[in-house]
Amino acid sequence: MSINLTYAVFGLGRYGLSVAKELASSGAEVLAVDIDENVVNDAVEFIPYCKCADVTDADVIRQLGISNVDTVIIAMAGKLEESVMATMLCKDANVPNVIVKCANEMHKKILEKVGADKVVFPEKDSGTRLAKNLLSSGFIDIVELSKDVSMFETKVRDEWAGKNLVDLDLRKKYGINVVALCEGDEVTTEINPTKPLEKDMKLIVVANGEKLKKLK
Repeated sequence: MSINLTYAVFGLGRYGLSVAKELASSGAEVLAVDIDENVVNDAVEFIPYCKCADVTDADVIRQLGISNVDTVIIAMAGKLEESVMATMLCKDANVPNVIVKCANEMHKKILEKVGADKVVFPEKDSGTRLAKNLLSSGFIDIVELSKDVSMFETKVRDEWAGKNLVDLDLRKKYGINVVALCEGDEVTTEINPTKPLEKDMKLIVVANGEKLKKLK
């Protein structure tokens, strides 16, 4: 996923607002929706495209043009029925990626059964972190170690497969440091830099934020 994709965020509580603000501030096209007009009016300051609407209504989903959105984030964890309905309507509208915030494991199972592509727990996954993951092209997960430095997991790119870390010299080319290697369920920090990388491997890397943009 990347900045070139389109996003919609349903529910502008603390979590949803943080997702929408991070996406918008990074230059992504994002539509923010909440049923509370006061919440929407407050959010307009940070997110240009805000709507006051009921996302559990099929007609509203059509009017908002949700079928043209690449990813919808449903951030209404305290309202299971509304989350379920919104998820189903988004999948009926052929939204490729629907991410839903949930309150507990039981809700997670229900939401997955009705079509959610990913379910997140707000106490484990901050809204800002989710937005960064969505915007990070090819990066599987991101953890901010400090204001300027992040650690992330990335797949081995096609052009890297068959080459080793010595030949690739990722530190010199991208300013990143490979700290661990993942093969299946195995993770090792004892990396053989002369071993060729395989397509199904993943790298855990530490990089400066500016260097991260270069790698994207």
